[in-house]
Amino acid sequence: MVLVKFFQSGGPFMYAILVVMAIGLAIALERFLYIVTTQSKTNRIWKILTPMLKANDYDRADSTIQKSNTPLARVLAYGFSRRKSNAKRELIESAMEEGVMEVMPELEQRTHYLATLANIATLLGLLGTIIGLIQAFTAVASADPAEKADLLSASISVAMNTTAFGLTAAIPLILIHSYLATKTGRLVDNLEMAAVKCLNLMTDE
Repeated sequence: MVLVKFFQSGGPFMYAILVVMAIGLAIALERFLYIVTTQSKTNRIWKILTPMLKANDYDRADSTIQKSNTPLARVLAYGFSRRKSNAKRELIESAMEEGVMEVMPELEQRTHYLATLANIATLLGLLGTIIGLIQAFTAVASADPAEKADLLSASISVAMNTTAFGLTAAIPLILIHSYLATKTGRLVDNLEMAAVKCLNLMTDE
């Protein structure tokens, strides 16, 4: 099989790049599932809370928030805790902003590793190629003059495999990182928007 031959001819660095790629894809899958699930839970709990807030039924809203462990519930819990002490709007708003700052690291964690792993895959590919070229020129130096050209071209072709595979791993990881960063940003925006809407409903009495 062409792909197997391509992989085997690249040397030990191909396995290192494969490990980096596997780790990156595992992180990407975990983050994607987490963000999609969190967004769904956020939409669900907001639909439940909105009628309660509009009806000024803050006790039920607070009880619903306490039963949920979603990022949105934790953000709103900060605001409700301040509201119980009859704090001003500015203090409630400040408390919710604190809640957003607390949940953001959880939403963004591990996503930045994808860009790092993409860079590592590229560098491993280049390193494998450089080492392959060094070995190729060393072997050609002691080869028969009539065979040097063919031997050198074949060795260079094999050495370039690691760069090609490194880029094959890096490009998808970079694209996935950009996609997940965008989805995470939208989720944070939704949390902030829901917090503002909740604040307006709580203080518009």
